[in-house]
Amino acid sequence: MARAVTLIRSSVLSDVVEYAYAATAPAESRLIFLAGACPLDEDGSTAAVGDYAGQAAKAFENMRAALAAADASPQDVISTRVLVASTRQEDLVTAWEVVRDAFGDHDVPSTLMGVTVLGYDDQLVEIEAVAAVIDA
Repeated sequence: MARAVTLIRSSVLSDVVEYAYAATAPAESRLIFLAGACPLDEDGSTAAVGDYAGQAAKAFENMRAALAAADASPQDVISTRVLVASTRQEDLVTAWEVVRDAFGDHDVPSTLMGVTVLGYDDQLVEIEAVAAVIDA
């Protein structure tokens, strides 16, 4: 299947970052706007309480399920925002590394943010995403 997303890098910006600086999708692509993927189990309880990496993994798993419901995959994601309820940079990095590794070679543009609180009890991580697909 042809992919709609083109990742863009710039030779004048730092190559230290682990993501593309921008991404595009053609006009004929269908955009998919995902709600923030939360680390919730099927029964609505928060998974991996107290564990940034565990919650990032569960949130990514839930994001993958939402993408599949829209006939898309993580390779169709055009941008993300990773929200981490912490003021400690190491907690943000812990969550980011899980998300980054889950995307593999698809180093989608992303924003990593520390926030004071998220919506569910014991929630530490949330992943927002936009995807683009070309329907066959």
